[in-house]
Amino acid sequence: MTHSESAASAPVELDLAGDVAHLTEQLINIASVSDDERPLADAVEAALSALPHLRVHRDGDSLVARTELGRPERIILAGHLDTVPLPTTAGSRGTVPATWDSDERGEVLYGRGATDMKGGVAVQLALAAALVDPNRDVTYVFYDHEEVEGYKSGLGRLYRKAPELLGGDFAILLEPTNGTVEGGCNGTIRFRVTTHGKAAHSARAWMGENAVHGMADVLTRLAVHRPVTVDVDGLAYRESLNAVRISGGVAGNVIPDHCEVEINYRFAPDKGPDDAEAYVRALLPGYELERTDAAAGARPGLTHPAAAAFVATVGQEPKPKYGWTDVSRFSEAGVPAVNFGPGDALLAHTDDEHVPAQAVRDCYSALHRWLTAPG
Repeated sequence: MTHSESAASAPVELDLAGDVAHLTEQLINIASVSDDERPLADAVEAALSALPHLRVHRDGDSLVARTELGRPERIILAGHLDTVPLPTTAGSRGTVPATWDSDERGEVLYGRGATDMKGGVAVQLALAAALVDPNRDVTYVFYDHEEVEGYKSGLGRLYRKAPELLGGDFAILLEPTNGTVEGGCNGTIRFRVTTHGKAAHSARAWMGENAVHGMADVLTRLAVHRPVTVDVDGLAYRESLNAVRISGGVAGNVIPDHCEVEINYRFAPDKGPDDAEAYVRALLPGYELERTDAAAGARPGLTHPAAAAFVATVGQEPKPKYGWTDVSRFSEAGVPAVNFGPGDALLAHTDDEHVPAQAVRDCYSALHRWLTAPG
């Protein structure tokens, strides 16, 4: 290998001791669309391995770094390394490399992953470097393949292969929440509903049976369905049930003999996937339903003393998380978990994804205060 080839393959050197907002810029500039997280994972591993107070473990493109101070309580700070693909619309700013601008919020950083979730990962890394002697032991988890099918999840793989590294009393997932604690998350389940008919020439439609028309009752039931709001441990989780995709028909002159609708139900964490399935089947009795995937939600996790102390440090009223996040995986493993990170979740995956620099700094400051406060 030549010197130039060696230099080209060397990980990017991350500055963990500088401004956490500029560290976010460094992370954005290492493109890490799902399936291509390796360069960012290499850079994170190199940065963490240089910190003598951490024990670092790598599995594929996921990393776990842990303090081993013998504290009576262990906290997990977790975030994913991957992003969705870069935007293709001309003039989009949620790209790579990152760019800076300013508005009434001050400095604003644009780029893919600025919100989801390289701002949160930057906070993790900066804390990992700064907290040599935290008041609780801390496990930092950085994982691949969050933005794709659940079976590819690096966090799921870590739980299967090295669950002992993920033990803890309380977990914080640094997904964007605008700096507010969002407890738990809704669950999600999907179904394929199928209606059958009889094909015929559209000029002699009476000879056939239209499967698309046969879906009308299903769509009407979904359209008039009114989602409920469920109180779970003091937080109000709003549910939703919708048709999200429809297909049917083969040609413009053929009565369709087959129609499919995909349904997505986002359900409150007071119920599990089987309960959610029973709910949908009761709404659509007699129809052919196939459950295609499901993920349980997570209860708020705010009753643990560490969670209460953290909420007090943040100083804002906690909110529910309506979307599904990996707090569900922690909750399923018996670790209460919340979402807390910089940036607006509504900007995630958008063509102009961005995060205010101060939001990243404020998130870092809140966690640093909490993990260094005298006991």
